[in-house]
Amino acid sequence: MRSFIFFALLSLSVSSCSKKDDGTPSASSDSMYFPSHANSTWETIAPSTLGWNQNAIQALKDFLIQKNSKSLMILVNGKIVIEEYFNGHTANTSWEWNSAGKTLVATTTGIAQQEGLLNINNKAADYLGTQWTSMPLAKENLISVKHLLTMTTGNDDTKQYVVKSNLTYVADAGTRWAYSNIFQKLTDVIASASNKTFESYFNEKVKNKIGMDGFWNFGAIFTIYHSTTRSMARFGLMALNKGKWNNEQIINEAFFNESISTSQNINPSYGYLWWLNGKTNFMIPGEQTIYQGYLVPNAPIDMYAAMGANDQRIYVIPSKKMVIIRMGNAANPANPNFAVSGFDNELWAKINAVIN
Repeated sequence: MRSFIFFALLSLSVSSCSKKDDGTPSASSDSMYFPSHANSTWETIAPSTLGWNQNAIQALKDFLIQKNSKSLMILVNGKIVIEEYFNGHTANTSWEWNSAGKTLVATTTGIAQQEGLLNINNKAADYLGTQWTSMPLAKENLISVKHLLTMTTGNDDTKQYVVKSNLTYVADAGTRWAYSNIFQKLTDVIASASNKTFESYFNEKVKNKIGMDGFWNFGAIFTIYHSTTRSMARFGLMALNKGKWNNEQIINEAFFNESISTSQNINPSYGYLWWLNGKTNFMIPGEQTIYQGYLVPNAPIDMYAAMGANDQRIYVIPSKKMVIIRMGNAANPANPNFAVSGFDNELWAKINAVIN
């Protein structure tokens, strides 16, 4: 009798698993999947399996082509449901993340803190040295590492070159939210704290751990990561799993949860360099206007996102166990943007037609 029960359970377990291309069992469609480090190995799942409206997929693709996109990738439970490349782009082509790469910097900062190399509540000068800005010393000393993570340093955000002469005082740290490139000083904080270059520390702690490709381009105006679409998706998958990759917690969940929560009371739609949907109001780069309502009304309210200039996007939606990647040129070349744009809401209308 015991043998019968054992073999019945074993048969049930095997029958509930799908098969990989090589015939070996894989996790069922509703369990989380992490791709191997071999970029060519990534499980897929058909949209029809999820009950999606396949008749709306072509309209989504047509919209993306019209909006100058280079790639779209949608994961559910880590598996690829849609992977499309446009306008000569391929799975092996690298493209710039622009400000979506800020989330890579935030993650690396959290790892450095969990390793005891820094404390985000300490003043930035502890790692950057005194007079790293052109602010009065008393005002400079108000700036913590956390202020760099939350866009609340109080510097003049109209000057994009991150050089000392441009880092001038507008308001006390913590009293004004303004989107600017001063966040790039976090790479110097991490380099100082770890006694390594930022890129080598990032490669060791993030890139190599989750099998990303790509490289950093460090400049006076922008610090930009470049990678393939699949590597962007790998980071999005880690973000969906609150900093965990397969069985390893890359960044502790407590810090990651802080990153995707309102980080200050000025712009509730901003965490630690992550954009947050579902809040009562939001601000955008280059303005001090407070807009009422959700950041992206058509998107799920629990979505958090990495948003970069010219509409580079990582959308993470925990309620749907979904990650969506969009890379490309600006959707509206006549009105390029630094982060959130009207394109997001238009794109989500098309996505909703497919997934709902």
